[in-house]
Amino acid sequence: MGQYFIEYSKRAAKDLKSLSTSSSPAIKKKIENLLEELENHPRKGIGSPERLKYYNGEIYSRTINKKDRLVYEILESEKVIIVVQFLGHYDDK
Repeated sequence: MGQYFIEYSKRAAKDLKSLSTSSSPAIKKKIENLLEELENHPRKGIGSPERLKYYNGEIYSRTINKKDRLVYEILESEKVIIVVQFLGHYDDK
């Protein structure tokens, strides 16, 4: 268990279910690695973490593939990561 606890929004849970049935093993492994990294180092590491502008709170994204990204919020005082979404954003790819 890492330093942070991971929770999922309803959208993220739906996205994860969709990815688990339709994605390649490589994408599934990448998501698994991203989530493991989040538990310990939510601000750095694999997937090119980037703090998102124009949001209240500490919202970050990490690249999954050319089309999708993992978006999450860090609640530092509670040591909680809320995963907001897995699918979308890079619509032009």
